[in-house]
Amino acid sequence: MNMPVSVTVSNITGNTPFEVYLSTSGSSSYFYIDYIETSDLPYVFTVPQPLQDSPGFCLKVIDNIGCEINNCFFIT
Repeated sequence: MNMPVSVTVSNITGNTPFEVYLSTSGSSSYFYIDYIETSDLPYVFTVPQPLQDSPGFCLKVIDNIGCEINNCFFIT
């Protein structure tokens, strides 16, 4: 059974607005999560169903001028 996992994005440095994407660790296929502004932070979202059994994720944020910010992490 899949258990919902929440991810919190607390801070983003870049030019607002931002596009948020998530993938499993080691994958190059990203799921689109949302389009957010700095005023939306902290931003909390639930990991999409197909990714919920993964122990690790990579978060990709693309800012308004196309700069990518990447962060990979594991669920403990």
